[in-house]
Amino acid sequence: MFFLNKKLFFIVAVLAAFFILNFTAKAQGDGECAWDKIEQGEKSLSKEDFKSLLERCKSYYETKSDQLEGDIQKTASEKKTLSREITTLQSKISSLNYKISQSSIMVKDLNTQIVSTEASIGQTEGEILTTQERLALTLQLRYEEDHKSVVEVLLGERSLSAFFDNLVALENLNMSIQSLLGEIKGLKTNLETQKTSMDGEKKALQSTIALQNLQKSDSAKQKTQQESFLKMTEKEYQNYLAQQKDAEAKASKIGSMLFQLLEVPDGGIKFEDAVAIANQIASQTGIRAGFSLGILWQETRIGKVQGGCYLKNTTTGEGVYIKSGNKAPQTMKPSRDVGKFLEIISSLNKAGKLQTDAFSTPVSCCMIKDGEYFGWGGAMGPAQFIPSTWMIYNDKIEKISGNVPANPWNIRDAFLANALYLKDLGAGSQTYEKEIYAAMRYFGCTTSWCKANYGVPVMNAAACMQGYIDNGSMSASCQNLIF
Repeated sequence: MFFLNKKLFFIVAVLAAFFILNFTAKAQGDGECAWDKIEQGEKSLSKEDFKSLLERCKSYYETKSDQLEGDIQKTASEKKTLSREITTLQSKISSLNYKISQSSIMVKDLNTQIVSTEASIGQTEGEILTTQERLALTLQLRYEEDHKSVVEVLLGERSLSAFFDNLVALENLNMSIQSLLGEIKGLKTNLETQKTSMDGEKKALQSTIALQNLQKSDSAKQKTQQESFLKMTEKEYQNYLAQQKDAEAKASKIGSMLFQLLEVPDGGIKFEDAVAIANQIASQTGIRAGFSLGILWQETRIGKVQGGCYLKNTTTGEGVYIKSGNKAPQTMKPSRDVGKFLEIISSLNKAGKLQTDAFSTPVSCCMIKDGEYFGWGGAMGPAQFIPSTWMIYNDKIEKISGNVPANPWNIRDAFLANALYLKDLGAGSQTYEKEIYAAMRYFGCTTSWCKANYGVPVMNAAACMQGYIDNGSMSASCQNLIF
């Protein structure tokens, strides 16, 4: 009982501490990451300060979720322990109920036997009394015979021989009655011994039942207490689950808000950010995240390289190499892309989403093979869309992302455009053959040279990316390839 009281005190103390801490936590709130402050920050802070706040709060809620997971596991373990103890106590109570029932049956049987024995003792006492009366009568007759005078004997009997025969008969009767009396007394003594034994056995059983009832009562109290603790622990568990769900929802929402703010900085974005974006876009489009990343890695090393030329002549489509300043032929096809490129740049500048003009915005250069120029450059942003292709997907991107106007240099829009185009190219089935064919068409040709120099490298990078997404790690060979 002392141990139980100590345990009760400990559990109550722990639960009290939990409710105090929970109350304190609620009173303090989530500090700068309270949702109303995030909403206020979106209106009052600069873009960079708001992004910094979101990054801190995303980390805060992710950490909070991880900490709550530990509390959830702990309370889940406590629930299991309490449930096991309750089950054990219930089994103990059931066992005691059975033992009490069996002992009660035995007591009832002993009561019947005791009543029967008492009746036998009473009957035997009656037989003893009757025998004693017979013995007294015999002794009286014997006494009378012994005290007759010679005259009475001679006058009363037909012969002296008959007199002596009568004395012998009385003597034999006396001995027979005494023997019977002895047997009856022995029977009584035996019955009384049996009754005493049964009384003792009954008292022992009654003591056992009393003890078992005490044990049952104690176990029932313990069970009630454990059930009470279990209810409190369940409430604590559900509270933790609700807090974790809230933290995860806020972290996810903040992630989406950060997602909207992401632009492609010099040198590209963080790899983890790229993975997170690819996963989100995969859920919207059905394009495998690793494959999408493989394409973007092959195109621009996921934003690190966004084009080496500037368009300079809108009539001829010529440009210049950014590093050298030399002329770059066939930078953008005039009849197909230049007009749309100017339209995209103009709308982005009007919306305040781009800080450069059409002639200071990097685009891809024309490819050179075997010392000769072929095809046209002019691809934009991390996904390397040429302006005419971008305009085909512009409305879809705006509808899904809500980002108007759609921006080829916005990382989310670029990822989304990449996935939508790959889906139209047949990569949604996620088979190797479909994906490598879609990759080559994304590049713009389906020859064996394209397969070897674009398709296969994309698929190798995609395998590394997907392995990281699935397992959280990357082999040394993949690290050397990707980084």
